[in-house]
Amino acid sequence: MSILSKIRGHDDLLSLTPQELTALCDEIRAFLVESVAHTGGHLASNLGTVELSVAIETVFNTQIDRLVFDVGHQSYVHKLLTGRQADFGRLRQFGGIAGFPKPSESNSDAFVAGHASSSVSIALGMARARTLKHENYDVVALIGDGAATGGMVYEALNDAAVSAEPMVIILNDNEMSIAPNVGGFAQHLSRLRTKESYLGMKQRYRRALSRTKAGRVIYRGTRKIKEWLKKILLQPTIFENMGLTYLGPVDGHDVQNLISLLRLAKDMRRPVVLHVHTQKGRGYTPAEEAPSRFHGIGKFDPATGKSLAEKKTTFSDAFGKTMLQIAQEDPDLCAITAAMPDGTGLLEFMHKYPERTFDVGIAEEHAISMAGGLAKQGMHPVVALYSTFLQRGYDQILQDIAMLKLHVVLAVDRAGLVGEDGETHHGVFDVGFLRQAQCMQILCPASTRELQDMLRWAVQECEGPVAVRYPRGGDGAYTASAWKEHGHLAVHRYGKDGVIITYGTLLNHAMEAAQLLSEQGLEVAVLRLLQINPLPMEPLEAFLSSQKHVLIVEEAICGIAEHLAWQITQTFADASVETLDLGREYVTHGDMKSLYAHCGLDPQSIAKKFLEVRKVEK
Repeated sequence: MSILSKIRGHDDLLSLTPQELTALCDEIRAFLVESVAHTGGHLASNLGTVELSVAIETVFNTQIDRLVFDVGHQSYVHKLLTGRQADFGRLRQFGGIAGFPKPSESNSDAFVAGHASSSVSIALGMARARTLKHENYDVVALIGDGAATGGMVYEALNDAAVSAEPMVIILNDNEMSIAPNVGGFAQHLSRLRTKESYLGMKQRYRRALSRTKAGRVIYRGTRKIKEWLKKILLQPTIFENMGLTYLGPVDGHDVQNLISLLRLAKDMRRPVVLHVHTQKGRGYTPAEEAPSRFHGIGKFDPATGKSLAEKKTTFSDAFGKTMLQIAQEDPDLCAITAAMPDGTGLLEFMHKYPERTFDVGIAEEHAISMAGGLAKQGMHPVVALYSTFLQRGYDQILQDIAMLKLHVVLAVDRAGLVGEDGETHHGVFDVGFLRQAQCMQILCPASTRELQDMLRWAVQECEGPVAVRYPRGGDGAYTASAWKEHGHLAVHRYGKDGVIITYGTLLNHAMEAAQLLSEQGLEVAVLRLLQINPLPMEPLEAFLSSQKHVLIVEEAICGIAEHLAWQITQTFADASVETLDLGREYVTHGDMKSLYAHCGLDPQSIAKKFLEVRKVEK
């Protein structure tokens, strides 16, 4: 019987010998490779935190103590060690366990984690709650060095330092977020990694003198000497300058040493930063050699590491290709990304035009405001962000872009449902908050070809701010482009019995729904909005003048549907208008087909909803 199969929580780990703990780490790595190969998921980050996770779960009881992850894609080992091994066959699948911490899934998951840089703030809040309620538990924040490029971390560290709240902040330093880390903080950590001798010497010195009473007296009496040696060997860190106790950097793959240091940090009863150096992809050669590719990966052959997914051109690929083409014609074009040049399709652009590519780290607010500065001085910035991360720059969009009507192009990747990453990553709110910037034009391509046409127009011809939002993945059934020929409204199907109005790649489901209705004797028109802000009301109302039954379908939460329905009923009082969107609840994780059916946006559900519209009498 394997060691891993016997582990259900903290108490089981306490019973293991040092040799068994090491063997457990090897078993976990083998399990992760085999399991994720069949389900897909975040592999490299979890392989890098095996020993660290085992040490945390050994020192702390996460059923009681609070472990707060910063970007919880590194939580797989934590889930394995807290009773969820049998569930890994359905990792990230509809109805299965999530790929991120989820309190509704287990009491061991202290908080939801999907976006970066918030863990220290959350952990400090929990520590203060503990004090105010006179309760007894430990609080740990586990943050990666990539997440530490976000400014919110320093707001929290600044507050934690003066709070004196006992808490342990573990900085997992693997020199990467998704792409290799950039910026001054990454350089600071790099310098620290070259000076590991100080902490090792300190530990050996303390162990040697603590064996006897005389030695302990000498140890207490030589603190000033220690401080002098520290200043010689290691300049004060940014953490110490803020008033935090700093330990490290230490080897993140030495499980016994990690356990000792975590116990030391725990016993200090004050805010402590433990700096741990790990290797992303550790123990699996393909992931060690290509950690970015194995950060989030689909199904693959565990023997070779080769992907089993069929390669096809994605919207991100089409975006990157078009940016290269435009850059050849426009010397003022520049690209901004927040630690994701590969995921957003900008990697080749970065290699060819390094002086015009700015990877700002996980700092979306800064990215948006910097784009405003570039635009104000005559450059043509394109900011490529996932929709879910664009949310973090909401204030900057309103204040530093829209208020001055600056020509900044927002390339909103992963718009709509994204599948297995679930609630924290679905791009379903951008329509609602981008529309609040009244001067913001929002374009929604339905194909990669149309994305290329829209992006070129947005950069070269548009004035003011413009967002081009597009989904994860590649083309569906529709592969043409209606941008140049049809303006902001395209008619994809004519019919006398009613109209389905939609936008983006949901067009494919609307067309299938119309075909299902045709098979039942109803001929339904399908209209698509190429621009959703401002809405193309004039051509839309001209088309609707001969229609009575209207269904508006969108893949968003609090998007345009209700407003558009109101606009239509103001003009056509006798019209029967209904809306179909993602509702008001956060959408769970799962494959796209299951999620569309779950949310009522698959072709069958759209057709069924239209039949309900037909029954409504005005």
